[in-house]
Amino acid sequence: MLPKINFDKKTEGKITERERKIILNKYKELLQLSEDFTKKKELELIRKALDISVDVFEGQRSATGNPVILDILETTIIVVDQIGLGTRSVAATLLYQTVIENKITLKEIEKEFDKTIMLIVDGLVQISDITTKTSANQAENFRQMLLTLAEDVRVILIKLAILLNTMRSLSNMPEEYQIKTALETFSLYAPLAHRLGLYNIKSELENLSLKYTENEKYKEIIKKLKNTTAKRERFIKKFIAPIEKELKEQKVDYEIKGRPKSVYSIWQKMKKQNVDFEEVYDIFAIRIILNSKPTKEKADCWRAYSVVTDFYQPNPKRLRDWISIPKTNGYESLHTTVVGPESKWVEVQIRTQRMDEIAEKGYAAHWRYKGVKAEKGIDQWMQKVREGIESNSVANCETIDDLKLNLYNKEVFVFTPTGDLKKLPAGSTVLDFAYDIHSDVGNTCVGAMINHKNATIKQQLQNGDQVSIVTSKSQKPKMDWLNFVVSSKAKTKIKSTLREEKYKEAEAGKELLKRRLKNWKIKFDDQLIEVLLKQFKLKKPVDLYQSIATEKIDVKDIKDFLNEDSKEPETVKEVLEKKETSLKEKGSSAGNDLLLIDDELSNLDYKLAKCCNPILGDSIFGFVTVSEGIKIHRTSCPNARQLIEKYNYRILKAQWSKYASKQSFQATIKITGIDEVGMLNKITSVISKDLKVQMRSIAIDSIDGMFDGTLKIVVESIKHLEGLISKLKQEKGILKVSRVDSVDN
Repeated sequence: MLPKINFDKKTEGKITERERKIILNKYKELLQLSEDFTKKKELELIRKALDISVDVFEGQRSATGNPVILDILETTIIVVDQIGLGTRSVAATLLYQTVIENKITLKEIEKEFDKTIMLIVDGLVQISDITTKTSANQAENFRQMLLTLAEDVRVILIKLAILLNTMRSLSNMPEEYQIKTALETFSLYAPLAHRLGLYNIKSELENLSLKYTENEKYKEIIKKLKNTTAKRERFIKKFIAPIEKELKEQKVDYEIKGRPKSVYSIWQKMKKQNVDFEEVYDIFAIRIILNSKPTKEKADCWRAYSVVTDFYQPNPKRLRDWISIPKTNGYESLHTTVVGPESKWVEVQIRTQRMDEIAEKGYAAHWRYKGVKAEKGIDQWMQKVREGIESNSVANCETIDDLKLNLYNKEVFVFTPTGDLKKLPAGSTVLDFAYDIHSDVGNTCVGAMINHKNATIKQQLQNGDQVSIVTSKSQKPKMDWLNFVVSSKAKTKIKSTLREEKYKEAEAGKELLKRRLKNWKIKFDDQLIEVLLKQFKLKKPVDLYQSIATEKIDVKDIKDFLNEDSKEPETVKEVLEKKETSLKEKGSSAGNDLLLIDDELSNLDYKLAKCCNPILGDSIFGFVTVSEGIKIHRTSCPNARQLIEKYNYRILKAQWSKYASKQSFQATIKITGIDEVGMLNKITSVISKDLKVQMRSIAIDSIDGMFDGTLKIVVESIKHLEGLISKLKQEKGILKVSRVDSVDN
């Protein structure tokens, strides 16, 4: 008779009636799955463990939203049904979380149950802590952890069951937890399940991990498998028809199954062979399972192989004989790949019922077939597994390499030395990782150890990498760091630190300039700073001060410039005389105080100022310099106000002559817009082809989907330039076009 679970009254309103029924049905299923539980003593052991668990977790729900006791029962079903463990393993699975919650002690478990159950529970409690701190890509850590826990292999097997149950309900968990769990599954537990011969569990763990790390690919393969089900079933039916007929004629007791390979296996083939789903030739496998006597197993398998190859041509390179020499995990089977109907390759697996159950449930089934019950044969079993674990081949487990999978196109997941998971943008470098930890770590980063190997701050990170940052107190952020970091967090912190450093240097430079000016008996004021900014082609005072502090600008050069600028011009009279003579010769009616600018004014030394690049049609004035003759400025020139206020006596009225239309003028324009394919071609086409404007240079800078362009062009007049700007503004994707001053060629 099924024992009744005594739910405490406090669970009312916390567990629904439907959930109570589900829990009871799961309990029934658990008891029905094992012969061990039909014995009164074993049944009482399970009942006692379940009562304790129900009492501790009454009404509580796990992160998945299910009642905790339901999740625990589902795990015990995996322990019994898919792994083949017995009473003590089930009891330990029911109890270990009560110890984690400090509701019962290990001593109490040993007293109420026995030492074996207590040791299994102790191992489960230990592994629940260790795994959260294990780097997901270190084979050596993997091996050491297994050796530590292999004192009782049931701990590892129950952990696999717990993980599988967690993976089945992972959709309700936060994304970061999903990724962390999936990475641990890829690197630790799927290879371990493979090692123990638990192929069904290994396959499901891989599939579920893929679901959360390559969701789009996972859904695509699932969809295509569903869409090709009917076609695949027709092909399988056609393929096995002659084989079934021959096996029946030979009176062979058999069963034939045809099923698709795991989603993960298909995805791996697509990736390794660089092909689409439709190009993977062995999407499914045919399994022939024989009901043979132990003494005739090998002969029957080879007889079935002979039948298959009588109808279909085999590929001798793809023959795998694990019957004569089984795998170290106990796996036995005969694999071959043949050319089936429609010239398609088909994998055929031939095995007996005993071999099939061992393949499904690993060593548990192996010992049962030897006539040893799971619990009684555990010592032999553990010794066999321990031998496999201690093999050096574990450290070279092929699935460890799977950690380098491109899990996300837009993100990369890496681990700190303590096992914490960090999510960064794809393409992130060591420096991005350092700034993600802390700004101080980033500012002093000089390199890293990636998977115990030296790496520079520029090295890009891969999924699953374990990264340990190396710092130095003498290190400081540099401007070029912005060229290789990709995370906004790193860029923001680098810019912020550089800005702070710049202002510190600027303060020192400002104090130095003030002291020198005081010594030179020159007044420090805004007007003077503006003059120096123009002279040294800088935009802001802070740039000037920093350049002085870092000795990019020598204070001696400032002194020489100020002394030269303060001299009275000795050639002003000569220049004016030349100008007046020229005007008289031309018979200008503009008066002696007006400078006419045209292409025939060759005998007068004048130049168009580079600071504003005047163009025919601009409002202009002349300025008499000491050694460079007359310079023509726009009235809107950024230097105009200072020149007029400080050197009014050097200012000349000026205007364009009609003859100036024969000249060409250089102008600089700035274009801002959306960065898209073909934009540069569009701009140059408008300028060169449509308006026949000559370009001197072009510079484009793009960031965050936007671009800024600076173009130096040659135009005939301001009207010509305005027409070009108007035309560019009409182009799609161009947001702003404006004329700018230029201080160089």
